[in-house]
Amino acid sequence: MELESTCWTLIQGAARGVKEDVESFIRLYAPVVRSYLSARWQASAQRSFLEDAVQEVFLECIKEGGVLDRAGPDSLGSFRAFLLGVVRNISLRFESRNVRKKEVQPPTQFDPDLMTAEEERLSVVFDRAWALALLREATTRQAERAKILGKDAEKRVELLRLRFQEGKTLRDIAVVWDKDHGSVKRQNARALKEFEEALREVVTFHYPDLPVSGEQELNRLLSVLG
Repeated sequence: MELESTCWTLIQGAARGVKEDVESFIRLYAPVVRSYLSARWQASAQRSFLEDAVQEVFLECIKEGGVLDRAGPDSLGSFRAFLLGVVRNISLRFESRNVRKKEVQPPTQFDPDLMTAEEERLSVVFDRAWALALLREATTRQAERAKILGKDAEKRVELLRLRFQEGKTLRDIAVVWDKDHGSVKRQNARALKEFEEALREVVTFHYPDLPVSGEQELNRLLSVLG
């Protein structure tokens, strides 16, 4: 996604069928959709329909006259909430369809309190997946910028990968790189600052007209993942 674009330009492009925007839209949001459906159907026969449901979510979004035609900054405060509603509706559609086919037996009792608790759990799952998607996008943005800045910047990206994906300490990395701990510590601080800048850009992409909400989202990302 380009810095001058926003989630709304991406969404509107996808709604018009612009190939690049459709591909970016699916790449960005497919992991979020898949995580929600996987959690919803983790112990259900519905799980065999997971990939079909993911495809149907995006078909519903980008088809002519689809739900993205109704999505915009003037009508929605947050695309995250809008997408959650779409995914929930598609999951209910699949569940209703398969109950009619008797592929899945309906529950014998309905407990609204349990249903509310389950929806809250799934909302947390969705929020976490959304946070991870934004963090992945920030990581990609930082890595792309590092290719332009040169080998030192790429080394800092690698440093963060070693820390947060492989779980290595700064002292471990210093030993492997044959560098003194103080030098690696300074590079780590700079790498984290560069990542924060990338993350701020990603959050701004999703909250272009809501700076306060954007700042809240930035803080929320860390709390959700913590």
